[in-house]
Amino acid sequence: MALFSDILLTADFDRTLTDTHTKIPQRNVEAIRYFIENGGVFTVNTGRSVPMSRIYQDIVPVNAPLLLYNGSAWYDVEKRELCHYYPIDLDPVQVIYDVQSRFPGLNVEIQGEKKHYLYQKRPMWEEYCVHNGCEWDYAEPDKTGPFIKFAIYGDFVSQNTSDMYENTKREAELFRQADEYLRSAYGDKVDLFYACPRILDVHAKGVSKLRTARDLQAHLGRKILVCVGDAENDLSMLEGADYSFCPSDGIVADRFPNVCPCAEGSVAEVIYEKIPEILKIGLDKK
Repeated sequence: MALFSDILLTADFDRTLTDTHTKIPQRNVEAIRYFIENGGVFTVNTGRSVPMSRIYQDIVPVNAPLLLYNGSAWYDVEKRELCHYYPIDLDPVQVIYDVQSRFPGLNVEIQGEKKHYLYQKRPMWEEYCVHNGCEWDYAEPDKTGPFIKFAIYGDFVSQNTSDMYENTKREAELFRQADEYLRSAYGDKVDLFYACPRILDVHAKGVSKLRTARDLQAHLGRKILVCVGDAENDLSMLEGADYSFCPSDGIVADRFPNVCPCAEGSVAEVIYEKIPEILKIGLDKK
């Protein structure tokens, strides 16, 4: 039996697998390769879409489907296609126009399988998509493919995802109102997650990072689920996994066992130190 053959390890992408500037520490890449070579299964479990994940698909080693859209879909990297997804059971035209008209100070984006789509002209959003390797367009909601996920954004002040972590009092109130409205109007059909203070993600009811991780674990026949994450949209998998860890600079770091800050290779620390403790084995110091 290989060293890590009982383990499925899933990790959030932004500020868990990456540093605060969306750069992936090389230590994480090397550790993941080592983990896979010794029998472990690793994949990313992220709120990002297929278009937003393309930028790292050839960088991060995985040996299982990517878990995307906060658990709404599995994506086969080799075949370059969705192999499983949970659509939102609502009319996208009705919902998107309803939300955007009620909250013109926010931006409503559909995250499709091929592209992201916005319904207000936003040049900085275009730069944001290009910077993150994401194809974009302005289009009608009924022409964007499966209705898997939509997101509510604050103003696009730059092309960097890091700027979505700093909110203003005005935007915080707008998000509170949008959150309240979505739950009252569509709460029987959708669940909501904050990816960060200025991004509210909306998915099919019952979707979560934990649900899709457990489904994958059962599919692969792995005994132990280990998860790493940093933010509120990671709570389900962190609370429900067999073992959970959070970078010490994560938003929810006070609730879970900590590893080093994300820029220092938090996923690598889980692989080199925490998983051996779980398995009660010793490794040469990495």
